[in-house]
Amino acid sequence: MSDTTTAAGEVPLFGPESQFGSFFDDPRWALAMIRATVLEAAHPQIGAALVDNSTFVAHPWRRLRNTFLSMRRMFGADASVREREAARLNRLHARMSGSDSRGRAYDAMDRSARAWVVATLFESAVTMCRLSGQPLGQDTMERMYAEYRAFLAALDGDATALPEELGDFWRYFDGVVENELENTEAARVILYRLFDHLPAPALLDGAPALWAAGRTVAGPLLGAITVASLPEPYRRRAGLPEMPGAAALMQGAYLATGLARFLPQGWINAESIIEVLSLSPDSDDPRARTVTALRSRMRRAAALLRLLSPLSDDPGPEPGPAASVPGSEEGRRSAEDFFHKVLDQTGDGHLDWPDLAAMARELATRLDLDEPEETRLYDAFAAWWRELQAALDTDGDGRVSAGEYAAAVPSLAGPALIRAAEVLFDVTDKDGSGTIDADEYRALFRTAFHRDLATTDGTCSRSAFVGDFLSFMSGRRTSTPYDPLLADA
Repeated sequence: MSDTTTAAGEVPLFGPESQFGSFFDDPRWALAMIRATVLEAAHPQIGAALVDNSTFVAHPWRRLRNTFLSMRRMFGADASVREREAARLNRLHARMSGSDSRGRAYDAMDRSARAWVVATLFESAVTMCRLSGQPLGQDTMERMYAEYRAFLAALDGDATALPEELGDFWRYFDGVVENELENTEAARVILYRLFDHLPAPALLDGAPALWAAGRTVAGPLLGAITVASLPEPYRRRAGLPEMPGAAALMQGAYLATGLARFLPQGWINAESIIEVLSLSPDSDDPRARTVTALRSRMRRAAALLRLLSPLSDDPGPEPGPAASVPGSEEGRRSAEDFFHKVLDQTGDGHLDWPDLAAMARELATRLDLDEPEETRLYDAFAAWWRELQAALDTDGDGRVSAGEYAAAVPSLAGPALIRAAEVLFDVTDKDGSGTIDADEYRALFRTAFHRDLATTDGTCSRSAFVGDFLSFMSGRRTSTPYDPLLADA
């Protein structure tokens, strides 16, 4: 029997005809994904790995985009794409291990923890259908469970960490909820910090007042809806407070989003929505013109909001698309701004290896690198971290604070960072000519970054490419291609 069909050999387990495929553009899936993420984060091993390695606090929109595209590949019909993505995820997870604040070891390759991630996705999909008044029938549920076990098998080599039968799955799920889940730091961050301090996506970055006003209302509501949807035993053990009326609010949110099923097919495309949210006006993507017009209207709306709320805290003037630091040369950031927007990828207020590993991971993901180029890139960033630690960690605590960074010399371009830039050049210079021609430029900056760089002759030399990367990473200059890659939320 093929791994893309059920036992009857008729219904595909992967691709657009699968049950997962039918949910992919469903607005309810956004609520289900948030719920599943909290349940994942409540697992001690997963929660510790998220706190130490994930960029979901500082760069949640980027993390959402990468997760979405990864799941699209893993549940797609093309087995070769699925195998390649599984290999990439396994390489990524193999680099994540350590111990939590209580000294307990965690390993992102732990089979039981990986099975729990898949379990939360399946259970949250079933719950979203029930809460929206469209409960799944037994046959549909069985078929969908087979899809998720096949997903785990594609990722882990086999699916034995999840029960084979659906009836046994519910006992397994309840047992983990009641006996293993905790009120972890990662779960608390998602519920009580992320929603309230969610940074604007690139599309709304030019209208901070408007974004802040909407977030003030939507953040607490989204948190309350998520808490109310969690399993009651976990809420009780974790001591999560439930806002009065939250259950009714949750039910209404799921019912309202469930009405999208009456829209014509194709009206909602989740991938297009996520891509548009990532655009900014200087993108060469054709949709940028629409984004530019939207941002202009948002600025006017934000100005009107400030006029209507004269007693509220003034967030200051709306920045332009290429705002520079007052008193400094054009296009340069302050040390503090660069530290928090670029270097501190995990958002914990310090620079250490997980931050630079996150940079390497994002570059490797956007460029779709395979071995050995991915390993070369990680090795270069690891060497750069050793250089930074030796030069900047003045108190010897194994990490670099914002103050230690600000006191350093402006230029931090050592041999290791040059090697990282050269890896990027080599993977872009497909024909090995020593220059990046116009087609290679488009493949790199348009496909991966949705950006174009101006060149005089349509080519870019190795030295020019390396110099541009170094001017961004060590000189704190704003950069058209690298800002959306490493600085945008």
